[in-house]
Amino acid sequence: MKTIPVLLAATAFCLASTAKSEARLRPGDRIAIIGNTFADQLRIHGYLESLLLSRSTEHPVSIRNLGWAGDMLGARDRPTHFPSEESTLLAHQTDVIIACFGMGESFEGESGLDRFKTDLEAFVTLHRGKKYNGHSAVRLILVSPIAYENHGKTTPNWERRNRELAAYSRAVNEVSLAAGLPYIDVNQITSELMEDASAPPLTGNGIHLNNYGYWALSRTLADALLPGPSPWRVTVDAANAIAFADGVAVSDLKTEGRGLRFTVTELTWPSLGAPLTGNLHRGVEGNQDRLKVTHLGAGDYQLTIDEQPIAIASAAQWAEGIPILNSPTHQALETFRQAVHDKNLHFVYSWKALNQVHIVGERRRSPSGRALPGELMEFNRMAQQKDAALGRGIKLGTREWRLAPIP
Repeated sequence: MKTIPVLLAATAFCLASTAKSEARLRPGDRIAIIGNTFADQLRIHGYLESLLLSRSTEHPVSIRNLGWAGDMLGARDRPTHFPSEESTLLAHQTDVIIACFGMGESFEGESGLDRFKTDLEAFVTLHRGKKYNGHSAVRLILVSPIAYENHGKTTPNWERRNRELAAYSRAVNEVSLAAGLPYIDVNQITSELMEDASAPPLTGNGIHLNNYGYWALSRTLADALLPGPSPWRVTVDAANAIAFADGVAVSDLKTEGRGLRFTVTELTWPSLGAPLTGNLHRGVEGNQDRLKVTHLGAGDYQLTIDEQPIAIASAAQWAEGIPILNSPTHQALETFRQAVHDKNLHFVYSWKALNQVHIVGERRRSPSGRALPGELMEFNRMAQQKDAALGRGIKLGTREWRLAPIP
């Protein structure tokens, strides 16, 4: 086994201390995400990467996730003959490193704070000024650990652990301020979300976000990294046949008996809907596209888009607003997110060989062992090919929306 030198350190989410324009990514950036389980599973869920790609369509970003479950700044063990981190950053021509540390280190409590700050400062020093892209110094962004979610008896010492995590997040902020680096405080963001006891859990065990948790946090992360358009908002006054919209353009609005028909031209990418139904956290309810229709007659109405059933709700519910989750373009975006995951999986297969026995064990001289280097190169080529395909994005269109009463 070998240990990779201390890397960047905590990448924090928040609008707290952002340094100049460095707080934001730039279209076309080649990004490396480094860190612990939080970073690693950003790769698996794909919400953040999908959002960043949707916001850089003319010059798409390219992301390689080097997260490794359990990594800490001072303990990042890798298998024998594992490629150096520097070689991977150079191969990707990395412009930006987003680093996510502090969760594992926080188990040392307050007594480990000084060492954590020292390791983080060393990580910044190690990378600062390096020209992994061949022409300009890499930009560093630091991210804090998330908060600890209360799951009752299965999450003991909940209050103490949150005090410790808040202290480690402040340490990341202090290092970022001293170094003039962007900082994003996801600890504060997740702590505020976790106060809403009526909403679904964000984590499976208190410290590891679940699929919904990554969905809930990713738009806030994307907004801090590369601001983009808001979710679609369509408001229709049925009595006066007037419509207002953001993210789309509405035309040819007509009444049909007690119902409506209108044309929607998509101007921006839709939003990925929450991966569950029911109540959401109040802070993220607005992250979904929404149609609001006022002054409908009493009764239930069905929305279809290009004759595809989308949602059924009462007139009162339409007046409050209903999320639009599965239009043809939303379905295309979900397919796109799955393609992000597929690209990341191919990169992982090229970077993190899954069976060490073919590298340093008794099978290294077998036909499969001798074939492994070529297979890794092919996986990397396929990852690059899939990356280029992702850069082409999804197609936006013009569709017919119809709201019809249900007898």
